[in-house]
Amino acid sequence: MELRGLSALVTGASRGLGAALVQELARGGARVAAVARDEAALAKVVDAARAAGGEAHAIAADVADKDATYAISGSAAALVGPIDLVIHNASTLGPVPLRPLADTDCEDLERALAVNVVGPFRLTKALAGSMAVRGRGLVIHITSDAAVSAYPTWGAYGASKAAFDHVMKIWAEEMKPFGVHWLSVDPGEMDTKMHADAMPEADPATLARPEDVAKRIARIVERAVSWTPGGRVEAQSVEAS
Repeated sequence: MELRGLSALVTGASRGLGAALVQELARGGARVAAVARDEAALAKVVDAARAAGGEAHAIAADVADKDATYAISGSAAALVGPIDLVIHNASTLGPVPLRPLADTDCEDLERALAVNVVGPFRLTKALAGSMAVRGRGLVIHITSDAAVSAYPTWGAYGASKAAFDHVMKIWAEEMKPFGVHWLSVDPGEMDTKMHADAMPEADPATLARPEDVAKRIARIVERAVSWTPGGRVEAQSVEAS
């Protein structure tokens, strides 16, 4: 999938990997609709992409808000054209410090599922039909090793990531005839606020830079058909250039 001319939507775009993906995709010639709740931070990301010569547009919204789903999908299509690429990057850890499942409030689990599963599910439903009609599209879920390994205190986050990984696999099976590709991408451990919130003792020098991971994900986008539909890709296994 060539980046130049691609219409892309990136959620969780105001900081960390999401912000880096906006810059990388716009630099490659994609038209990017950037979605996040923090309007001021999102505006800075979009301004930076434009200053570098790329095309990016801000959509301030919460992906977990049911009423925002069609506003996001409609605004994105109006701003950059029918969406070819969706990167579901927005997610929540739940309350920090992280806590065992026995100490996790039901409402906190519900919030993790709303942001990490139900929100991206709704948004995908709103966009995938157009992709299928056009016979073209790529949906990427930014996942985590917490989806496949049982880390103590990571219950709400890990369970939600595992759930959407499986949703992606089912969608890949159901939409095989329609030319839409589905991948879950594990970015690895990165120097981001989310990682610092979860593991404040970690040395940032040992963590990947979001900008470097974004380059690897851009290469995954370009070679999306090389991977099994619905499969899991480790970003660190992909060359950045």
